[in-house]
Amino acid sequence: MSQAEKASRFAGLHQRGNPLVLHNIWDAGGAKALAKAGAPAIATGSWSMAAAHGYEDGEAIPLELVLSIARRICVSVDVPVTVDFEGGYATEPTKVAENVRKVIRAGAVGINFEDRIVGGGGLHPISEQVARLKAIRSVAAEESVPLFINARTDLFLGTDPETHKDSLPEALERETAYAEAGADCFFVPGLTEASLILQVADAASLPVNVMMMGDLAAVDDVASMGVSRVSYGHGPYLQFLADLKKAYADAS
Repeated sequence: MSQAEKASRFAGLHQRGNPLVLHNIWDAGGAKALAKAGAPAIATGSWSMAAAHGYEDGEAIPLELVLSIARRICVSVDVPVTVDFEGGYATEPTKVAENVRKVIRAGAVGINFEDRIVGGGGLHPISEQVARLKAIRSVAAEESVPLFINARTDLFLGTDPETHKDSLPEALERETAYAEAGADCFFVPGLTEASLILQVADAASLPVNVMMMGDLAAVDDVASMGVSRVSYGHGPYLQFLADLKKAYADAS
C-alpha cells in the first residue's frame, strides 16, 4: 500500500458514532504491539514520546529525534501512522510547512497540529493559524500525500470547565476557519462535558476528536456524543510506568 493510499484509508477510519480509537504510543515497540493486537492505525503522543526520552513536553524533544522515532515506527508497521507534531517546531508558516514535509517523508500520513503558542502564552490568532494550516496543506500536495491534518485547539485544555460553555463560540469559529484552511479533523482535548461535545460534533463540518480524560471513560459513551476519533493521550504511557513500577515492587 502506498503512502497516499494509507492516508486515504486513515481518513476513512473517522466515522461519526463509530470513532477511531487511538492509544497513543511513543516508540516502534509500542506501535508493533498495537498493530499486532489489531489496531487499524497508530498515533504517537508528544507528551509520552518526550517523557520516554527524558524531555519535557512542548517541543523540548529535538525535531530530529522526533523524526527518527517516527521513521522507525513507520517502517515497523503496515498500518497508517499519524504523528503528534505539536506546533510544527516553528511559528512562520513556511518553516512549519518544511518541517511537516520532513514528517511526510518519514512515512507518516497524518499529524496533530495545535494552535497553542508553544513556549509562550495563549493561542495563535485564528488568522495566523489559518496561514500555518494552508502552508501545511500546500506542502502535502507537493508531496502527493493527502496528509490528514488533525487541527487541535487548546481552548479547553487546562482551563476551568465552568468556562467551557462560554468558549464554545470561539471553538466553533476556529473549527470553521481551520476546515476552510484544509484541516481534516477538529481536536478538542480538555472538553469533557457530554452536552458540549455533542454541540461541537453537531455544529462542526469536520470529524471531531476528543481525549479520554476526566469524566470521559467509556468509548461507547463518547461515540454517542457524535465524535469520530478518540485519543488516549499520555494515559497509556502513565499506565505503562505504573505497571513497570508494580512489577519491580512485586519482584523485590
